[in-house]
Order: sequence, then C-alpha cells, then structure tokens
Amino acid sequence: MDDTKGAGVRIPPPVVFIFFMFCGLGVDLIYPLDTHIPVVLAYLGMAISIFGLVVLLYLATLFKRVKTNIEPWKPTSRIISTGIYAYSRNPIYLAFCTIPLGAGLFFSHIWLILSVLPACISIYYLAIRPEEAYLTEKFGDEYLEYRRRVRRWL
Repeated sequence: MDDTKGAGVRIPPPVVFIFFMFCGLGVDLIYPLDTHIPVVLAYLGMAISIFGLVVLLYLATLFKRVKTNIEPWKPTSRIISTGIYAYSRNPIYLAFCTIPLGAGLFFSHIWLILSVLPACISIYYLAIRPEEAYLTEKFGDEYLEYRRRVRRWL
C-alpha cells in the first residue's frame, strides 16, 4: 500500500464548505428569501459557530498531540477513537457544518443554512468514502471495529 498520499482526498474539505456557503450567498442574490429569525436564535447561531470553531481548534491540537496528520491527503499514523471520536467518526466535518448553520441563523440567511446539505453530501463522496477505504486498508480489523462501535456522523 502506497501511504504517501493518505486517503488521496483531492479537495480540502474546508474548501467544499466555503464553496457551498458562497453558492448559498449567490442563490440569495437570485432568489432572496425574506426571513427574520428571532433574536434569541440569532445569538444561538453565533454561539453555534463559535462552538464549531473551538471544536476545530481542539481537534487540530489533538491531532498534533497524537502525532498524526489532520489533512486527509497525508498519511495517518493512528486511529483516534477517544474523546469526541468516541461519538462521531467525523467530528471535524460536523464542526465545519456549524459555521454556515450558525452564520445563517445569525444573519437570518436561509440559503446559508441550506448550504450545509450539499456540502455534507459532497464531503461524503469527496472525503469520507476515500478516508474510510484508506483506513480500512491501512488498519484493517482495528478500524472495522471502530466503525462498528461509532457512527459516521452522530
């Protein structure tokens, strides 16, 4: 197994989320939805986005601490299965979801909130499937047991 390219993910996952966020903003220019989200939900949206950013920073330090690459185009040296990874196999992608969700709530922007759906579908095909195949090939039974215990998203 050639492990120099990791899972071989070609498009950085943050770029996928950013792309669909811009698509949501673009759709709003063509077909604006006049919505007014209650102030309480707007501030909840801000908290959701901040929470997602904090989780991303925590996970970045976790990957650094256990000495494995966070980038899916680089080799993985070990499977992280503790902490947040005991509940989700993809907490980084979940954290990426919080940013457009929270921003959409904060700015009363439905298209921004809806941009999460195509982003998640794209991430599944562009990143998660190749990562799962790579980790199964590299770690075998250890990864299969982890997959059996922990759901892909939540």
